[in-house]
Amino acid sequence: MMRRDVFQAIADPTRREIINVISSGVYTLNSVADNFNISRPAISRHIKILTECGLVVIKQKGRERYCEAQLQKLNEVSQWVEQYRVFWTKKLDALGDFLAKEMEAERKIARHKKAPTKTVKKHAIKKAAVKRQVKENSRKINKTK
Repeated sequence: MMRRDVFQAIADPTRREIINVISSGVYTLNSVADNFNISRPAISRHIKILTECGLVVIKQKGRERYCEAQLQKLNEVSQWVEQYRVFWTKKLDALGDFLAKEMEAERKIARHKKAPTKTVKKHAIKKAAVKRQVKENSRKINKTK
C-alpha cells in the first residue's frame, strides 16, 4: 500500500465532495456513488485513497460495504493552515501600519505646502486604496479563523 497523507486526500475536488457527503452519515459505496456523475470504479478508487489517508473507514455488513468518515485527520490541515494565517495576518497588519504612517507623513508635508502637486495627490490616493485593500484582506483572513 502506498503511503498517503491527508493533503493528498483533499487535493482532489471529487474526494473533498465525497468527504462532505460521508461526513453527514454512514453510506454504502453505491449510495456515495449515486451523488456523482462518474463511474462506480472511479468512486471506489477515490474512496480507496481516502481510506489510505485515514479519512474514511470501510465496514463490511453482510454483502454491503459501508463508508464512515474519520475527520480527525483533517486537524493536520487545520494546524498547517493556522500557522500561515497567523504569519500573513502579522505581515498584513505591519503593512497596514507602515502605510498609515506614510500617509500621515504625506499629510503633514501637504499641510505645509500651499498647493500640493498632482503627483502627491495621486500618490496619496493610491496609498489609501492599498490601505483599504490590506484592511479588507486582513478582515477576510480573520473571518476564516
